[in-house]
Amino acid sequence: MIETGLKDKVVIVTGAAAGIGRATAERFVAEGCRLAAWDVNQTPESVGVFQKVDVADAGQVEAAVAEVVDQWGSVDVLINNAGIVRDAQLVKYKDGEVVSQMADEAWDAVIGVNLKGVFNCTRAVAPHLIKGGGGVILNASSVAGIYGNFGQTNYAATKAGVIGMTRTWARELGRYGIRVNAVAPGFVATEIISAMPEKVVQIMVDRTPLGRVGDVADIAEAYLWLASDAATWISGATLSVDGGLVIGT
Repeated sequence: MIETGLKDKVVIVTGAAAGIGRATAERFVAEGCRLAAWDVNQTPESVGVFQKVDVADAGQVEAAVAEVVDQWGSVDVLINNAGIVRDAQLVKYKDGEVVSQMADEAWDAVIGVNLKGVFNCTRAVAPHLIKGGGGVILNASSVAGIYGNFGQTNYAATKAGVIGMTRTWARELGRYGIRVNAVAPGFVATEIISAMPEKVVQIMVDRTPLGRVGDVADIAEAYLWLASDAATWISGATLSVDGGLVIGT
């Protein structure tokens, strides 16, 4: 087994109640980490120490970080995984008329969680990483943030923004021994995909060179590796974990 150097490290995972976040929380707990699982929803099977946190609310984030530090004395790894979708076309046009548009509420909700939430959490945690002599920040981007995606103006904008913040923070925080990277998943078998028509899922599979949708464990392993001692010379990168997905395939 590869030595990750993560045993007993204090790790925060946002959006940890389900999907990729839950798989990531489970993986870090299995590695012997002390884990704070943040989400707006708690499940009976919540992993680690659960904290109800809306990452779009800066006050809740600051209070939750203070609780983690009070309990364990530090933070070593922050995984900004929380995210939502509110899909709609920017403008849907049919028979010479506008029939629908992306609503302000859909835009604001996705920006609030996926972009401002990453900002809130990183701003709150970074001072503790600096005081502790270093650490790791990992941000959830997406292939949509690299290539764009039909019906996801809001989501793609946030995921592209996450890449920009990742690169900026790698420059700003590297002097303190803090590594900042992003993970860009492709099509992953989460609750969102399981609710899609089989025909749509098959289109996703057909566009993926490795011929399958990803598993949540695939993303969890990427987070673990980037947080580990095996990746100590990697910062400012966006790791695509997407089965070789290439736009147009």
